[in-house]
Amino acid sequence: MAGTATSRGAGGRAGAPGRARELAPIRALLARTATGSQERLIALLGRQGFAATQATLSRDLAFLGVVKVPQPGGGYAYALPDSLPRAAPAGSLVQDFTRGFLSLEFSGSFGLIKTHPGHAASVASALDGLAVDAVLGTVAGDDTILVVPRDGVTRAALLKGLREKLPGL
Repeated sequence: MAGTATSRGAGGRAGAPGRARELAPIRALLARTATGSQERLIALLGRQGFAATQATLSRDLAFLGVVKVPQPGGGYAYALPDSLPRAAPAGSLVQDFTRGFLSLEFSGSFGLIKTHPGHAASVASALDGLAVDAVLGTVAGDDTILVVPRDGVTRAALLKGLREKLPGL
């Protein structure tokens, strides 16, 4: 990119200030233009006077942590991580939870959730994202999640807190 193919020279990397300066045009372009292809990004950068190869742009996008996100009208576009929502909507988290959830049992005040095989991590992540006040944290295996309550939280209080965020549980 601007200089990415030219100012680094033979395999060299620009230092932190130089690197940030090199990546600024990519950041600015992604902030104002929805595009889902590297070819289009290279063309847009070229119109701004910046030379970029696909390989260099690909490395720069990875360095910036750029991801592709769904667009409202369909398709995908590149997005900078700082432009993404910080938390998933509660409805989405509830869907993630219920997609893999099978059952909930208790041992004392600790909860044990059974999930479909391979779903424990996503179900636990959804539960953590729902920020149930009674839950200190979760530990996920492949198909089992240990739900650790906060100090002094009873089984009934934990279940009530879960049901507030997960109706129908």
